[in-house]
Amino acid sequence: MPILSGSARLAGIIGWPVSHSRSPRLHGFWLERHQIDGAYVPLAIQPENFPDAIRGLMYAGFAGGNVTIPHKLAAFEVCDTVDASAKRAGAVNLLVFKDGKISGSNTDGWGFLAHLRASGVDPAAGPALLLGAGGGARAIVAVLQDLGVTVTVANRTRARAEALAQDLPGLKVIDWEQRSDAVPDHALLVNCTSLGMHGKNPVDIDLSRASPGMAVNDIVYVPLETPLLAQARAQGLRIVDGLGMLLHQAVPSFEAWFGVRPTVDEELRRFVASDLLGA
Repeated sequence: MPILSGSARLAGIIGWPVSHSRSPRLHGFWLERHQIDGAYVPLAIQPENFPDAIRGLMYAGFAGGNVTIPHKLAAFEVCDTVDASAKRAGAVNLLVFKDGKISGSNTDGWGFLAHLRASGVDPAAGPALLLGAGGGARAIVAVLQDLGVTVTVANRTRARAEALAQDLPGLKVIDWEQRSDAVPDHALLVNCTSLGMHGKNPVDIDLSRASPGMAVNDIVYVPLETPLLAQARAQGLRIVDGLGMLLHQAVPSFEAWFGVRPTVDEELRRFVASDLLGA
């Protein structure tokens, strides 16, 4: 393991809570693989402290950070500049600090598509049904729409989904109570909520009428096989876990802070997944 020097590059994962995140393990693996003088740490920041904390990290010399639940929309607001990916999604998950300025990007959509394709799923195969309307959902809706996919969103608070549809025209919104009825009409189901995460209630949805070729993706990765994925497996549907999206979306982040473009391979996946067994 590289020994940190006074010139070490620093980055971290910012969330509330953040203890579930495996990003420190992931980036730590790459730091060791490439023998980089740097560190990536968990940063639990309460929502009301987020803007001040981000400026504080920049002034403390951090190179930047990743942003997770519930800060992705707030991260967009705190940036001095945002790139096209962040503007399209209206959310930021990658912050880079340079010359006293904060720039924001969104790598969630890129990571989502890369993982689906690596799993043998064509994201443009048919209509997609998304559960949730937060920062992750925004990024996924944007990249699916860019592929020409018709996207429907069901969120527990409909008003939030309607706001998302205002930002991303063409998005169809249905009531949360209609989610099971909508399943047969879609080729892809994506859970973008925190439901199913370790310690939280599972997603309550009926997959019994899903088309045989439907793919089910859960962006939750703790546990690795969520109750939703277990239900989909029992139905004989194609499942895509949330770990691969985490791995792929991290590639441009690591490159931005540490100057090396890492690779996602089976060794990395085994290393990160080994920490999820029994979670």
